[in-house]
Amino acid sequence: MIGSVCRTLLVAGVLGLGGGAMAEDNPRDPYEGFNRSMFAVNEVVDKYAAKPVAQAYDSVAPLPVKAAVGNFFGNAGELWVGANSALQGKFSDAGTDLGRLLINSTVGIFGLFDVASELGLERHDEDFGQTLAVWGVGDGGFVFWPGIGPRTVRDTAGWGVDYAADPVRFFDPAGVRDGAMIVRFVDIRASLLPSDKVVEEAALDKYAYIRDAYLQRRRNQIYDGRPPRLDDDY
Repeated sequence: MIGSVCRTLLVAGVLGLGGGAMAEDNPRDPYEGFNRSMFAVNEVVDKYAAKPVAQAYDSVAPLPVKAAVGNFFGNAGELWVGANSALQGKFSDAGTDLGRLLINSTVGIFGLFDVASELGLERHDEDFGQTLAVWGVGDGGFVFWPGIGPRTVRDTAGWGVDYAADPVRFFDPAGVRDGAMIVRFVDIRASLLPSDKVVEEAALDKYAYIRDAYLQRRRNQIYDGRPPRLDDDY
């Protein structure tokens, strides 16, 4: 069910880009008219659905439960993180990712406890969008998708591969799979609640603030926190 919704949004967005792409002042945001429209849609959905559910979860769930939920889903993704580390030539990091998966899946009780971090094994954050960037694929411009959020064209393609490789998609039966996806989404949205006030207070233009923050964060992720000058960027 969730997968069908995501695919529908993605197809609709691609059609919108094809029919409504316009040159704007910001060269990193060539689809700004489309993006601002999608951002407005996302804001309405978030205001009346996603955010209230996340706030209820945040107020009801004890901190150890929220930590365990985050650890579980983080552990579920370690194998794919390790695969992307290897695809980027970071074989030492890939070994660490595999070690984290083995330790937290056993000693950490299916990933509910992050024992690996306590043992000094650093958690990495790699995805296929970053892998494409390391392979030399250009970003293709910024895009804002309803339900998915900010991406670049390259990261949208990467997200599609990440989604296909997502181990949660293979949970069985379907009810468990969909429930797990919903819980993960709510947990992620709840983790972003503290930043909401910062954005509201700091941003004269909330859309531009989120766009620029996303692009800067992705640049740091791609270069592992050591980005070169902008004119040398991917």
